[in-house]
Amino acid sequence: MRVLVIGDTHIPNRARWLPEKVDERIRSMKFDLVLCTGDLTDRKVLDYLSGLGEVVAVSGNMDHLPLPEYRTLKVEGIKFGIIHGHQVYPRGDVTQLREIALELGVDVLVHGHTHSADIWKGDVLLLNPGSATGVWSGGKASLVPSFMVLEVEGNSLDVNLYELREGELRVERRSFEV
Repeated sequence: MRVLVIGDTHIPNRARWLPEKVDERIRSMKFDLVLCTGDLTDRKVLDYLSGLGEVVAVSGNMDHLPLPEYRTLKVEGIKFGIIHGHQVYPRGDVTQLREIALELGVDVLVHGHTHSADIWKGDVLLLNPGSATGVWSGGKASLVPSFMVLEVEGNSLDVNLYELREGELRVERRSFEV
């Protein structure tokens, strides 16, 4: 099963649209599922994502869309949780994110809010796709447009982290048994 993990677009408030190379790569792939960490800020982004696959989205602190604060779902043999991440202070605090994952009873917690992509593996897996537009976060953001594509088969998870650096879309690949 192929899953797009994306969030923190802040369209149209901080960005007009996704960077062209990000948009082209996403549109070139087929997805079974789209996990969105929120801060879309406009319905047209949700409509765009809906055209890519079944969307499971949560509300970010800048959203005014009728989305839940968190979601859980099973993909193949892996239980996922999704939150925006504004529930955690300081932003991206691994200890608190891990506690949320354990409270939700998930193997993988997908989160955003920091606008910096991250993969953390301990007794749970924490995935942050960063900001698909690379916009400022109000904190220490990478300012690098990024998203993730997951390949899930049973309890195996391949994480492909895409980052647009120096005009080139680069990918980092990591594999996990969850």
